[in-house]
Amino acid sequence: MVQKARQEYQSSKAAVKEKGCGEIKKIFGKEWRESMELNGKNIGVAFTGSFCTYKKSFSELEKIVAAGAQVQTIFSDAAQKIDSRFGEADGFMKKAEEITGKKPFLSIKESEAIGPCAMFDLMVIMPCTGNTIAKLANGITDSPVLMAAKAHLRNERPLVLCMASNDALGMNMKNIGVLMNVKNIYFVPFSQDDPEKKPNSLVAHFEKLADTIKLALDGKQIQPVLAL
Repeated sequence: MVQKARQEYQSSKAAVKEKGCGEIKKIFGKEWRESMELNGKNIGVAFTGSFCTYKKSFSELEKIVAAGAQVQTIFSDAAQKIDSRFGEADGFMKKAEEITGKKPFLSIKESEAIGPCAMFDLMVIMPCTGNTIAKLANGITDSPVLMAAKAHLRNERPLVLCMASNDALGMNMKNIGVLMNVKNIYFVPFSQDDPEKKPNSLVAHFEKLADTIKLALDGKQIQPVLAL
């Protein structure tokens, strides 16, 4: 699928010169038609344990790779070990390697090198759980993903959070507020996904990831961040 998308992307560049940006829209959809500046960018994509959003997360990962970015994935301890009704951990890690062509980072030691090597132009945590948000806001670095975020931020480059948390409007609301005021951290627009049954739950609008990345690379937070 990714190889096909890459071929379509390459052929689309020539088509755009002749027919305009409409050709890109046909292939990637509105949200990705202006994101071709990702070509050649080094992007880190970190997975944490909100498994119900993995289908959306992997769909966006495929689009980032197809847009020409060089992608390194990172898996949290939970993402590496927990099998759920949404799939097995080994299967998700294998899928990430198939899409990116690179083995995921699975240890704090691997992630620590992200900082001194300045590996990424931008990093995305997708999905970003409430647990990850809470630890990030309080400077806790006890997993490969949190170390990756810490190491990346030392280079003063954008970190994008694609949130999925059942307690975002509960105990975690203060932590979201903290991170919204931290330099170089950006949020994909989010909203309540089930106000009646899960009133404290917030989930990012994954389809807005491309626009969020584009603006974050320019040092801007996409607005509105509270989506409907």
